[in-house]
Amino acid sequence: MRIREVHVTPVAFRDPPLLNATGVHEPWALRTVVEVVTDEGLTGLGETYGDLSHLDRVRAAARELTGVSVHAHHALYARVAASVGADVVTDQHGLTGAGSNQKTVDAVFSPFEVACLDIRGKAAGLRVADLLGGPVRDAVPYSAYLFYKWAGHPDAKEDRFGAALDPDGIVAQARLFIEEYGFASIKLKGGVFAPDEEAEAVRALHDAFPGLPLRIDPNAAWTPATSIRIGNALGDVLEYLEDPAPGIGGMAEVAARVPMRLATNMCVVTHDHLPPAIAQRAIGVLLLDHHYWGGLLRSAQVAALCGTFGLELSMHSNSHLGISLAAMTHLAAATPNLNHACDTHTPWQDGQDVVAPGALRFTGGAVPVPEGPGLGVELDRDALAVMHEQYRTCTVRRRDDTAYMRSFDPDFQAKRAHW
Repeated sequence: MRIREVHVTPVAFRDPPLLNATGVHEPWALRTVVEVVTDEGLTGLGETYGDLSHLDRVRAAARELTGVSVHAHHALYARVAASVGADVVTDQHGLTGAGSNQKTVDAVFSPFEVACLDIRGKAAGLRVADLLGGPVRDAVPYSAYLFYKWAGHPDAKEDRFGAALDPDGIVAQARLFIEEYGFASIKLKGGVFAPDEEAEAVRALHDAFPGLPLRIDPNAAWTPATSIRIGNALGDVLEYLEDPAPGIGGMAEVAARVPMRLATNMCVVTHDHLPPAIAQRAIGVLLLDHHYWGGLLRSAQVAALCGTFGLELSMHSNSHLGISLAAMTHLAAATPNLNHACDTHTPWQDGQDVVAPGALRFTGGAVPVPEGPGLGVELDRDALAVMHEQYRTCTVRRRDDTAYMRSFDPDFQAKRAHW
């Protein structure tokens, strides 16, 4: 069963003004939908970032995959690596840490690997989770992912989520998400306001939702000293503290002096980062992300390695659609040592999607593993066409939270070890 053709479709969908350490989300989020078609007529789906430079690399790689077997994982990876080249180092997909050539290759490869696993599952009548060793849980818990945000984009009307610029706003946002999705854990994106203000918001969440695991992610906007101070102040509240300070060294300094585990999707983002992070005991939780760890199989290998060294696991999220949510759910379902609820941006998409409704749903804050073969989701062709037209007509071609923020606040500086 060989690849006959590959279709690559960029899409855009509405995104609220979510604040973070590098600025604010633009009105349009970008993604790329990949369809791999075999000589036997089966089609598999993948999803990846939509930045133009990444889209161009995905298109270039797609041209090199014709004729390769969908089972030939290593041959597919070699073709993608050759198409990217050895000198490319980039990272333009939000707050996902340092760039490297391996990370770029892995990110380009990931949607093709997911699509091939989707095909292999369909051909065998098995779910992708079955191909990854079988599910150890029937449903995957996700966390309410809270953001400080404006009421709406400055040139548009207020969105249905409203403003969240203080502890009361954050608690109201959490209540909305928990009522609609049933989430049983909460994450706050920090790095926006002074650390003590954000700690106050965490305390407010603890008071409003006693017993729910809490986490905060300042995206390395705090110094090690501040991270230690806030970490100790919230020691009785936090499930884990995610990327408070920059770098493996900074995280190691903090980890030695706070009571909770530190988590990351910034200082450990490729295989090369694991040895020094483990040696320095910089982290206790790794947030997997198959989009930049090289797909589902390579992520499963990383998960097994983390188990060997006693690292716990959660899952990182960037703005995504249903193909990615399905892939994340299959991977998390088949990962025995995934110890914490996963992140997801799905509530912020507010129903926008390219997959047909019905296969993915939230029940008690968890997504049941889709029942159909492969990923268990199918494209909604009409929705895909609408989102592609939105991509064609919108002006965004690269996620740039900082530039968008500076269009309203020219003096804004992205925050890294700022406080």
